[in-house]
Amino acid sequence: MKIGRFVKIMLAASIIRYRYKDSPQLKTFMKKIFFVLVISLTTFSAFAQSISDVPSQNISTDNDIEYRLFSTKNMYTFIKLNTRNGQMWQVHWSTKGKEYRFETTLSGISQVNKDEEKNGRFFLYPTTNVYNFILLDQIDGRTWQVQWGKEEERMVIRIY
Repeated sequence: MKIGRFVKIMLAASIIRYRYKDSPQLKTFMKKIFFVLVISLTTFSAFAQSISDVPSQNISTDNDIEYRLFSTKNMYTFIKLNTRNGQMWQVHWSTKGKEYRFETTLSGISQVNKDEEKNGRFFLYPTTNVYNFILLDQIDGRTWQVQWGKEEERMVIRIY
């Protein structure tokens, strides 16, 4: 309910109250107005509650590819994943100029031996935290916490 509409209802209620000072009809009308007002405010406050956003991914369904780009909640930042060995890079794009576009290493270390590499082996899952993802080795189930951001905040930590 908009505030302007609320003011109009209250003004109308005041006019009616003045005209029908002590009538039983006024008491019934005021009860109805009060009930509608309470229901409206309750509905409004229920919709105003923030709802936790479930992380989502926008990826291709092709499993036989070596690299994937994973979007973050920052519109300018992606994480590039080598799906064969788990290496990752933070990719930042910009419309301001080339000095704002960069690719920097999150993890240059292969998580598997060369003979164990396989396209589609690793996958990133978003968390509800903007800066964190979970890296999953889909063959043996190992997991890592991946945090992107400023240089001093970047990390990849094994979850045991």
